Amino acid sequence: MSNTSFNFRALACLAVLCGLAIGNANASLADSLPTPYPQSTLEKTVNIASSGHLVLFSPVREINNEIRSDTMARLPVRGEGRLYQIARDASRERARDHYLRQLADRGARILFECTGVQCGRSNVWANQIFGEAVLYGRDDAQNYLVAGTVEEDGTRWLTLIYTVTRGNLREYVWVEHLEVTSDAPVPGLGTMNRRIIGPFIVPWRGGVTYNFDWTATERRQVTNLASEQGSRVVLVGYSELRSEEPLASAMDRASGAVQSMSEILSKTGVPRDQQEWVIVGPALVFESPDRRGNRIEVMVIRR
Repeated sequence: MSNTSFNFRALACLAVLCGLAIGNANASLADSLPTPYPQSTLEKTVNIASSGHLVLFSPVREINNEIRSDTMARLPVRGEGRLYQIARDASRERARDHYLRQLADRGARILFECTGVQCGRSNVWANQIFGEAVLYGRDDAQNYLVAGTVEEDGTRWLTLIYTVTRGNLREYVWVEHLEVTSDAPVPGLGTMNRRIIGPFIVPWRGGVTYNFDWTATERRQVTNLASEQGSRVVLVGYSELRSEEPLASAMDRASGAVQSMSEILSKTGVPRDQQEWVIVGPALVFESPDRRGNRIEVMVIRR
């Protein structure tokens, strides 16, 4: 009799503890969720808990009914997906800007973004990636971004924002907010803590003049972070070693790219005396596919 009583009490205590744990986890998620765009209506909420949730970090393609993307990952996550319909007197561009402002305020880093047909087919995003048929819209009227945030306690979050205009001109936003387990590698997230933010990976092309594949959002992020008193901006230049090319030539190309990037930053509010240059050329190789080839890795060191 006493053993039975003890077991019931133990089970009751366990249930309370589990309830507290779940409650704390839900509270953490609720506290970190982006605030909805005011001129939108929540239509659906989906709980997400997966050991292999698909997240894309490059445009999507469909080949033989299979999803292809140069950089994608199946990550262990928990979180939510939310579907919003945007009011007729508003726009998905303003909704996207609303979420971007929140991400910037939280120190999030944009890991990938695309616009229009560059993203791939809307049908694939809607039906095969997000599983929400209502998101199927015009290929030239869609946006996607994925941003990463690391909290002071090391908790890592990914926020996915997809906006689209349907054929009937109704506009929708899909928001996924996901906590990623601490040991899962996230493409492009790199090191993010209170002092070091980056790297922002910027591919480059050229040799005499240089072109940079750098989004306006990332440029704004670097400029805003650099405006903090005492911050430093580090430019690390990498280059591919061409067939039969001398090492010195590859190093010179990396140095030229860094100098060109430095001039761009100087014009946008990051003076040369706030920058540090590191020329690596082809001398350091990473396994990560997004950290290969001709590129500059930009990091901001806070005071």
